[in-house]
Amino acid sequence: MSNRYAVILAAGKGTRMKSKLYKVLHPVMGKPMVQHVTDQLNSLQLDKLITIVGHGAEDVKAQLGDVSEYALQEEQLGTGHAVLQAEEFLKDNEGVTVVLSGDTPLITGQTIQALLNHHEQQGASATVLTAKAPDPAGYGRVIRSGTGEVLRIVEHKDANAEELLVDEINTGTYCFDNKLLFQTLHNVSNDNAQGEYYLPDVLELLKKDNKLVTAYQTPDFDETMGVNDRVALSQAEQIMKRRVNEQHMRNGVTIIDPDSTYISTDAVIEQDVTILPNTMILGKTVIKEDAIIGPNSEVKDVTIGSRTVVKQSVAHDSEIGNDVNIGPFAHIRPQAQLGDNVKIGNFVEVKKASIGEGSKVSHLSYIGDAEVGKDVNVGCGTITVNYDGKNKHLTKIEDNAFIGCNANLIAPVTVGKGALVAAGSTITKDVPADALSIARARQENKNSYLKNK
Repeated sequence: MSNRYAVILAAGKGTRMKSKLYKVLHPVMGKPMVQHVTDQLNSLQLDKLITIVGHGAEDVKAQLGDVSEYALQEEQLGTGHAVLQAEEFLKDNEGVTVVLSGDTPLITGQTIQALLNHHEQQGASATVLTAKAPDPAGYGRVIRSGTGEVLRIVEHKDANAEELLVDEINTGTYCFDNKLLFQTLHNVSNDNAQGEYYLPDVLELLKKDNKLVTAYQTPDFDETMGVNDRVALSQAEQIMKRRVNEQHMRNGVTIIDPDSTYISTDAVIEQDVTILPNTMILGKTVIKEDAIIGPNSEVKDVTIGSRTVVKQSVAHDSEIGNDVNIGPFAHIRPQAQLGDNVKIGNFVEVKKASIGEGSKVSHLSYIGDAEVGKDVNVGCGTITVNYDGKNKHLTKIEDNAFIGCNANLIAPVTVGKGALVAAGSTITKDVPADALSIARARQENKNSYLKNK
């Protein structure tokens, strides 16, 4: 196998998106389009990846980081001119270069691999990725010889009646002999209405030089979709959502209503997990076997243990153990750690807190900046009062403690093992192990008070 390189075209602003956000950074399934492309390319273990940046260069670099090298296209003078910016990185290298656009988020590593394999097997100088279009209007038509060799690519506006009947279209993704690509790019002319240098012109020049130009046709037209406006963006979102959901279902995940279920491409879901309707699984979430998520739930960048149930709740950036019950209407905020067999009930908020195995926070409570031990019972309406107006402080509740309803624990404070805090107490001092702490005014009844008014 020869050396393999890739060039991603990501310099355009994308005016048809009508957005302050640069086109290739618009997300599909929660991830920028250009990130989808680089993720697929990096799965192929290429020797070098160059991203051509222009508008929003710093934002694109910040998104992709060091997975790519970058070349700047200061003026947008066409796709040929864009690829030429990678010359300093690639021009003297033997091997094969694939060129594709950063606005094609549906392209898969398998298709790119098949394109590269076809190119190398044919010994071609250039190979164009094609597809059969249900409606080829507006696309360049790929005209082949009887033996399958590419004769020419005809733009829609230039096609005659016979050529307009061809439904095999140019997807805008190409594979080239690397040295020939950069040698030929210098011969591309901008003698056209737009005054730009077009990458497809390289194919014509190679043909004139009697070089072999072939085509590889992908069976999935959807993969080749380029996103140029918000309508196409929504279409790509729907296609990818169906693709991801179908893959999980074939891997043994039950999705009750795929149309209302949204799963990140980076999520890992084990067999026999059940996803109920109107659920969003975002980021790099991991869900272990037999868990039940939903309905009407959102989890993001969370690890969820086996047999855990998350019902009508939100959880972000946290670790949740096995056999945990969450919800309905709970909020697990970042840096929460819930041990096995924990219960987090309705209208409970947990933030930057660890809750030990078997502990329960069943109703209407806020547990923030806290360390809660094992088998603790936190009564309804309990608050860890963690903020003094300037700093956050830690509350510790040790194993087997019992916190009565409507208790305020004023941090920093520790409730010892087996201690009991009486309902309605405001605790400002540490509570020793096995102690009963009562911090409320003695009840006083004024008999006949209202009659005497």
